[in-house]
Amino acid sequence: RDRDVTGVQTCALPILKDTLHLPRTDFPMRAGLAQREPGRVAHWEKIGLYARIQERRAKSPRAFVLHDGPPFTNGDVHIGTALNKSLKDFVNRYKTMRGFRTPYVPGWDCHGLPIELQVDRELGGKKRDMSVAEFCRACRAYAERFVGSMSEQFQRLGVLGTWDSPYLTMDFRYQAAIARAFGRFVERGLVYKGKKPVHWCIHCRTALAEAEVEYEDHTSPSIYVEFPLPAANAADLVARVPALAGRAVSVLIWTTTPWTIPSNLAVAFNPEFDYAAYDVDGRAIVLAEALAPQVGAAIGRDLGTPLPRVSGRVFEHLRFRHPLYDRDSVGVLADYVT
Repeated sequence: RDRDVTGVQTCALPILKDTLHLPRTDFPMRAGLAQREPGRVAHWEKIGLYARIQERRAKSPRAFVLHDGPPFTNGDVHIGTALNKSLKDFVNRYKTMRGFRTPYVPGWDCHGLPIELQVDRELGGKKRDMSVAEFCRACRAYAERFVGSMSEQFQRLGVLGTWDSPYLTMDFRYQAAIARAFGRFVERGLVYKGKKPVHWCIHCRTALAEAEVEYEDHTSPSIYVEFPLPAANAADLVARVPALAGRAVSVLIWTTTPWTIPSNLAVAFNPEFDYAAYDVDGRAIVLAEALAPQVGAAIGRDLGTPLPRVSGRVFEHLRFRHPLYDRDSVGVLADYVT
């Protein structure tokens, strides 16, 4: 220790870092990722990293192919798409380092309502003067635009693959392959036309996948509803069931969805079931005979002996009266009636 001219005691110590054995590197203090990442991606492209990896693993007996569910070409990459694609790239790189051949062909889904909706919004009133073919060409141009931008964005994320030759569902060769495959299905009798309910989002104006639908328990009252047979239509029934001549006839339905009654257009009968008419306050009420005891218990009265007993086929095409509105509900046959 020494005292300086002011009398303050001082201590001459070496700089602390000079007393430590630290590695000497040219690493910068800051990573600068935003600047360095594009350079790294450009370097990979310059040296043909993906091609060199595939060449190195070309003779490997083990292969791993990731069949990528393609994104829609209806917008730029968002955080969900970026995460999805990056995770898949991690898997491919891991498998490569484990010695697998990992060819990766990226692709895009270029068809569907989301793209059509975007083009519809872009065109606005101009679409009224366009033919279907012109609208389809506009959709193709829209899809091509985002194939290019999304490809650049995925490569900017460092994802390796055959970006110079991706698969596109709008490629004419791809469409031809689909048509040929569909033709083989038709030849083998595997194609049929049917109907199924599709969940629909009113806000997005698009169909929803099952995974996008959330369910919750709901309890609704079930109700019994009479659909009377108008006098003008009684002759059709009497011709089939003479025992009901001169009687006021109604068919009784039961539903767990009472809110559907206003839109009702039909009454369904199972063609293999027996139906019977029962006298209730002077009216002949028709219902499935096997359910008569259950219905009687629900309404608190014995329905008694059935009048005529007939097959459900008898009621096909008969026109009953809607209980609320001045319109008919036609009798139809349906094997899903239980």
